[in-house]
Order: sequence, then C-alpha cells, then structure tokens
Amino acid sequence: MGALVALILATGPVLAAVSAGQGTSGLPLPRFVSLRASEVNLRTGPGVQYPVEWVYVRKDLPVEVIAEFETWRKIRDWEGTQGWVHQSMLSGKRTVIIQGDVRLLRQKDDAKSKLVARLEPGVVARLMDCPNGNGWCQIEADGYQGWLRHVDFWGAYKNEVFD
Repeated sequence: MGALVALILATGPVLAAVSAGQGTSGLPLPRFVSLRASEVNLRTGPGVQYPVEWVYVRKDLPVEVIAEFETWRKIRDWEGTQGWVHQSMLSGKRTVIIQGDVRLLRQKDDAKSKLVARLEPGVVARLMDCPNGNGWCQIEADGYQGWLRHVDFWGAYKNEVFD
C-alpha cells in the first residue's frame, strides 16, 4: 500500500498538469513560446528536485508549451523532446526554426515573388505575422524580412492567424 501511495504522490503533479484548452496560467494549451535565456535546464518533472535531462544553449529557440503545473511548464521542441522548465525561462516572443532543406524567403506571400534570402536549416527567425491562414507567414531572420511557407518551419500552428 505504501508503494502505491508513493507512486500516486510522485505522479500527482504531472497528472494534474496535463490539460487541454487552458492551463493554470489562464493561457491556452498548447501554445508556442521561445526560450528566454541562452542556457535553459530541461527537467524530468516540474521542480528543481527533478534531474536535468537536457540543457538548451540557444536563446530564442521556439518551443511548445503542452502542460502547466504551478510555475513549471512542460515543453516540446521541434525534435519532439519533452520536459519541464521554469516559466521564468520562457518568453512570449514568437520564433520559428527552419526545417528541411534551404528555404527561400520571398518578398510577398507567393512562390513566384522576388527572392529576399536563402535560409539554412536550423536558422531561428522571429515570427512576425500569419495574417490570413493561407499557409504563408511573415518572418525576420538576421535583418531580412519576408514571407515563408508554413511547411518550411516549425513554431506556428497550421492555419494559425495572428490578430
């Protein structure tokens, strides 16, 4: 009986944290955010008593908040890695990461529009706008602003529209 109680206590916060729609912060779940610092510990559970499983060393990296427990956020990165970080390590600043091959940043939301820049896989860019859910978003990368198809990056939901 003692082992069962210990198991329930150990998993209680995680089970309570998993919810759909709205987190304890009042913000929607899931949602995209970015890393606030250049060093962020990813823990196996929601608290400093849990071991660090991974350390992110890239400020502004986009992550998805998928659960909340008190001041802790369970996140998922573009590779599917999941774990817990303290809310103070996250920013509401929206960023994206370029995936796949070299991607072409366009002047307008049209594949035939003038080329602005070529973006290498792994480039992190600021997400500026996804105005009409047509599959294109406006981003800024290293001073270059333009339009990129949603399928070419990770960090926004399909057909997401910003107000």
